[in-house]
Amino acid sequence: MEMEAIRQLLENVKNGQVDVDEAMGKLRTLPFEDLGFAKVDHHRHLRNGYPEVIYCQGKTVEQTKGIVEKLMTRNNNIMATRAGREVFEGIREVTEDAVYYEMARIVVVNRREIQKTKKVIAVVTAGTSDIPVAEEAAVTAETMGNTVRRVYDVGVAGIHRLFAQAEVLMEANVLIVAAGMEGALASVVGGMVDKPVIAVPTSVGYGANFGGLSALLTMLNSCASGIGVVNIDNGFGAGYLASMINKL
Repeated sequence: MEMEAIRQLLENVKNGQVDVDEAMGKLRTLPFEDLGFAKVDHHRHLRNGYPEVIYCQGKTVEQTKGIVEKLMTRNNNIMATRAGREVFEGIREVTEDAVYYEMARIVVVNRREIQKTKKVIAVVTAGTSDIPVAEEAAVTAETMGNTVRRVYDVGVAGIHRLFAQAEVLMEANVLIVAAGMEGALASVVGGMVDKPVIAVPTSVGYGANFGGLSALLTMLNSCASGIGVVNIDNGFGAGYLASMINKL
Protein backbone atom coordinates (compact mmCIF):
# COMPACT_ATOMS: atom_id res chain seq x y z
CA MET A 1 0.00 0.00 0.00
CA GLU A 2 1.49 3.34 -1.03
CA MET A 3 1.51 6.53 1.05
CA GLU A 4 -1.33 8.20 -0.85
CA ALA A 5 -3.57 5.15 -0.45
CA ILE A 6 -3.08 5.14 3.33
CA ARG A 7 -3.73 8.89 3.47
CA GLN A 8 -6.98 8.43 1.51
CA LEU A 9 -8.05 5.56 3.77
CA LEU A 10 -7.50 7.68 6.88
CA GLU A 11 -9.43 10.58 5.29
CA ASN A 12 -12.30 8.21 4.54
CA VAL A 13 -12.36 7.04 8.18
CA LYS A 14 -12.29 10.66 9.33
CA ASN A 15 -15.20 11.56 7.04
CA GLY A 16 -17.23 8.51 8.03
CA GLN A 17 -17.08 6.92 4.58
CA VAL A 18 -15.21 3.89 5.96
CA ASP A 19 -15.79 2.46 9.43
CA VAL A 20 -12.94 1.57 11.78
CA ASP A 21 -13.34 -2.20 11.44
CA GLU A 22 -13.15 -2.02 7.64
CA ALA A 23 -10.05 0.17 7.85
CA MET A 24 -8.44 -2.25 10.30
CA GLY A 25 -9.09 -5.05 7.83
CA LYS A 26 -7.32 -3.12 5.08
CA LEU A 27 -4.35 -2.34 7.32
CA ARG A 28 -4.05 -5.80 8.89
CA THR A 29 -1.79 -7.20 6.16
CA LEU A 30 0.10 -3.93 5.60
CA PRO A 31 3.49 -5.12 6.96
CA PHE A 32 3.51 -8.47 5.12
CA GLU A 33 1.27 -11.33 4.07
CA ASP A 34 2.33 -14.92 4.78
CA LEU A 35 1.70 -17.30 1.86
CA GLY A 36 3.57 -20.18 3.48
CA PHE A 37 6.23 -20.32 0.77
CA ALA A 38 6.75 -16.52 0.77
CA LYS A 39 6.09 -13.51 2.98
CA VAL A 40 4.92 -10.76 0.63
CA ASP A 41 6.27 -7.41 1.81
CA HIS A 42 3.39 -4.95 1.29
CA HIS A 43 5.21 -2.34 3.38
CA ARG A 44 8.20 -1.99 1.05
CA HIS A 45 6.73 0.80 -1.06
CA LEU A 46 6.39 2.93 2.08
CA ARG A 47 9.95 2.18 3.21
CA ASN A 48 11.82 2.18 -0.08
CA GLY A 49 9.64 4.03 -2.57
CA TYR A 50 9.02 1.00 -4.82
CA PRO A 51 7.09 -2.24 -4.20
CA GLU A 52 8.77 -5.59 -3.63
CA VAL A 53 10.36 -7.01 -6.79
CA ILE A 54 9.97 -10.74 -7.49
CA TYR A 55 13.17 -12.67 -8.16
CA CYS A 56 11.88 -15.63 -10.16
CA GLN A 57 14.97 -17.82 -10.39
CA GLY A 58 14.51 -20.78 -8.05
CA LYS A 59 10.75 -20.20 -7.67
CA THR A 60 8.11 -22.32 -9.34
CA VAL A 61 5.70 -20.71 -11.77
CA GLU A 62 2.86 -21.30 -9.32
CA GLN A 63 4.77 -19.59 -6.51
CA THR A 64 5.46 -16.58 -8.71
CA LYS A 65 1.81 -16.40 -9.76
CA GLY A 66 0.74 -16.48 -6.10
CA ILE A 67 3.01 -13.56 -5.23
CA VAL A 68 1.81 -11.56 -8.25
CA GLU A 69 -1.83 -12.09 -7.24
CA LYS A 70 -1.18 -10.73 -3.75
CA LEU A 71 0.81 -7.72 -5.00
CA MET A 72 -1.99 -6.88 -7.44
CA THR A 73 -4.49 -6.51 -4.60
CA ARG A 74 -2.61 -3.37 -3.53
CA ASN A 75 -2.65 -1.86 -7.04
CA ASN A 76 1.14 -2.09 -7.12
CA ASN A 77 3.33 -1.93 -10.17
CA ILE A 78 4.94 -5.35 -10.39
CA MET A 79 8.36 -6.32 -11.67
CA ALA A 80 9.51 -9.94 -11.89
CA THR A 81 13.19 -10.46 -12.72
CA ARG A 82 15.12 -13.46 -14.10
CA ALA A 83 11.84 -14.64 -15.59
CA GLY A 84 11.73 -17.18 -18.42
CA ARG A 85 8.91 -17.24 -20.95
CA GLU A 86 7.10 -19.95 -18.96
CA VAL A 87 6.95 -17.54 -16.01
CA PHE A 88 5.56 -14.82 -18.26
CA GLU A 89 2.87 -17.16 -19.58
CA GLY A 90 1.99 -18.06 -15.98
CA ILE A 91 1.68 -14.41 -14.97
CA ARG A 92 -0.49 -13.79 -18.04
CA GLU A 93 -2.96 -16.28 -16.54
CA VAL A 94 -3.25 -13.91 -13.57
CA THR A 95 -3.32 -10.62 -15.52
CA GLU A 96 -3.36 -9.76 -19.20
CA ASP A 97 -1.52 -6.50 -18.44
CA ALA A 98 1.83 -8.31 -18.17
CA VAL A 99 4.58 -7.26 -20.61
CA TYR A 100 7.64 -9.44 -21.22
CA TYR A 101 11.06 -8.00 -21.98
CA GLU A 102 12.74 -11.13 -23.28
CA MET A 103 16.32 -9.85 -23.51
CA ALA A 104 16.16 -8.48 -19.97
CA ARG A 105 14.20 -11.51 -18.69
CA ILE A 106 11.82 -9.16 -16.87
CA VAL A 107 8.02 -9.22 -16.64
CA VAL A 108 6.35 -5.88 -15.86
CA VAL A 109 2.76 -5.23 -14.81
CA ASN A 110 2.05 -1.49 -14.66
CA ARG A 111 -0.98 -0.86 -12.47
CA ARG A 112 -0.41 2.89 -12.23
CA GLU A 113 1.57 5.48 -14.13
CA ILE A 114 4.93 6.68 -12.81
CA GLN A 115 5.93 10.13 -14.02
CA LYS A 116 9.29 9.91 -15.80
CA THR A 117 12.23 12.00 -14.69
CA LYS A 118 13.83 14.27 -17.29
CA LYS A 119 17.30 13.45 -15.99
CA VAL A 120 18.89 10.68 -18.05
CA ILE A 121 20.47 7.39 -17.06
CA ALA A 122 22.92 6.17 -19.71
CA VAL A 123 23.36 2.41 -20.00
CA VAL A 124 26.60 1.51 -21.75
CA THR A 125 28.01 -1.85 -22.82
CA ALA A 126 31.44 -2.92 -23.93
CA GLY A 127 30.10 -5.52 -26.36
CA THR A 128 26.92 -6.92 -27.83
CA SER A 129 27.27 -9.97 -25.57
CA ASP A 130 26.83 -7.69 -22.53
CA ILE A 131 23.44 -6.43 -23.72
CA PRO A 132 21.25 -8.93 -21.77
CA VAL A 133 22.69 -7.66 -18.47
CA ALA A 134 22.46 -4.06 -19.67
CA GLU A 135 18.84 -4.55 -20.68
CA GLU A 136 18.03 -5.86 -17.22
CA ALA A 137 19.43 -2.58 -15.88
CA ALA A 138 17.73 -0.42 -18.50
CA VAL A 139 14.28 -1.98 -18.16
CA THR A 140 14.52 -1.80 -14.36
CA ALA A 141 15.37 1.91 -14.50
CA GLU A 142 12.64 2.65 -17.05
CA THR A 143 10.03 0.75 -15.05
CA MET A 144 10.94 2.85 -12.01
CA GLY A 145 10.23 6.05 -13.93
CA ASN A 146 13.55 7.06 -15.47
CA THR A 147 14.55 8.21 -18.94
CA VAL A 148 17.20 5.82 -20.28
CA ARG A 149 19.64 6.21 -23.17
CA ARG A 150 21.33 3.08 -24.47
CA VAL A 151 24.92 3.16 -25.79
CA TYR A 152 25.83 -0.38 -26.81
CA ASP A 153 28.96 -2.06 -28.21
CA VAL A 154 31.49 0.70 -27.50
CA GLY A 155 34.24 -1.31 -25.76
CA VAL A 156 37.92 -0.51 -25.51
CA ALA A 157 38.87 -2.76 -28.45
CA GLY A 158 37.45 0.00 -30.66
CA ILE A 159 37.53 2.96 -28.34
CA HIS A 160 36.73 5.48 -31.11
CA ARG A 161 33.16 4.12 -30.93
CA LEU A 162 32.95 5.29 -27.32
CA PHE A 163 34.36 8.74 -28.05
CA ALA A 164 31.74 9.18 -30.78
CA GLN A 165 29.10 8.94 -28.00
CA ALA A 166 30.86 11.39 -25.64
CA GLU A 167 28.01 13.92 -25.75
CA VAL A 168 25.46 11.32 -24.64
CA LEU A 169 27.72 10.16 -21.82
CA MET A 170 28.43 13.66 -20.54
CA GLU A 171 24.77 14.69 -20.57
CA ALA A 172 23.72 11.72 -18.43
CA ASN A 173 23.06 12.18 -14.72
CA VAL A 174 24.02 8.59 -13.84
CA LEU A 175 25.82 6.00 -15.96
CA ILE A 176 25.68 2.21 -15.86
CA VAL A 177 28.57 0.42 -17.58
CA ALA A 178 28.30 -3.32 -18.27
CA ALA A 179 31.47 -5.08 -19.42
CA GLY A 180 32.88 -8.57 -19.45
CA MET A 181 36.32 -9.85 -20.53
CA GLU A 182 38.70 -7.67 -18.47
CA GLY A 183 36.03 -5.03 -17.69
CA ALA A 184 38.15 -2.00 -18.61
CA LEU A 185 35.33 0.11 -20.02
CA ALA A 186 34.08 1.31 -16.63
CA SER A 187 37.45 2.93 -15.89
CA VAL A 188 37.52 4.69 -19.26
CA VAL A 189 33.99 6.05 -18.83
CA GLY A 190 34.77 7.04 -15.24
CA GLY A 191 37.66 9.12 -16.54
CA MET A 192 35.43 10.97 -19.01
CA VAL A 193 32.44 12.10 -16.93
CA ASP A 194 31.68 14.02 -13.74
CA LYS A 195 28.69 11.88 -12.75
CA PRO A 196 28.47 8.62 -10.76
CA VAL A 197 29.27 5.45 -12.70
CA ILE A 198 27.78 2.11 -11.66
CA ALA A 199 29.95 -0.69 -13.03
CA VAL A 200 28.42 -4.09 -13.77
CA PRO A 201 30.89 -6.93 -14.42
CA THR A 202 29.42 -9.55 -16.73
CA SER A 203 30.25 -13.22 -17.00
CA VAL A 204 31.16 -12.78 -20.67
CA GLY A 205 34.69 -13.95 -21.49
CA TYR A 206 37.08 -16.83 -22.05
CA GLY A 207 38.42 -19.15 -19.34
CA ALA A 208 40.60 -16.68 -17.45
CA ASN A 209 37.60 -14.38 -17.13
CA PHE A 210 36.48 -16.86 -14.42
CA GLY A 211 32.78 -16.21 -15.02
CA GLY A 212 33.09 -12.46 -14.54
CA LEU A 213 35.62 -12.45 -11.69
CA SER A 214 38.35 -10.79 -13.75
CA ALA A 215 35.98 -7.97 -14.77
CA LEU A 216 34.81 -7.59 -11.17
CA LEU A 217 38.39 -7.23 -9.88
CA THR A 218 39.29 -4.74 -12.61
CA MET A 219 36.30 -2.58 -11.73
CA LEU A 220 37.01 -2.77 -8.01
CA ASN A 221 40.61 -1.73 -8.67
CA SER A 222 39.75 1.12 -11.03
CA CYS A 223 41.96 4.22 -10.75
CA ALA A 224 39.09 6.42 -12.02
CA SER A 225 37.09 8.19 -9.31
CA GLY A 226 33.35 8.00 -8.77
CA ILE A 227 32.85 4.34 -9.70
CA GLY A 228 30.75 1.93 -7.65
CA VAL A 229 30.54 -1.77 -8.48
CA VAL A 230 27.64 -4.22 -8.19
CA ASN A 231 27.84 -8.00 -8.36
CA ILE A 232 28.52 -10.04 -11.49
CA ASP A 233 25.60 -9.89 -13.97
CA ASN A 234 23.51 -7.86 -11.50
CA GLY A 235 21.81 -5.57 -13.99
CA PHE A 236 18.76 -5.27 -11.75
CA GLY A 237 20.83 -3.99 -8.83
CA ALA A 238 22.56 -1.45 -11.07
CA GLY A 239 19.27 -0.19 -12.51
CA TYR A 240 17.65 0.11 -9.10
CA LEU A 241 20.62 1.98 -7.62
CA ALA A 242 20.83 4.28 -10.63
CA SER A 243 17.14 5.12 -10.22
CA MET A 244 17.61 5.99 -6.54
CA ILE A 245 20.52 8.30 -7.39
CA ASN A 246 18.69 9.85 -10.31
CA LYS A 247 15.70 10.78 -8.15
CA LEU A 248 17.62 12.37 -5.28
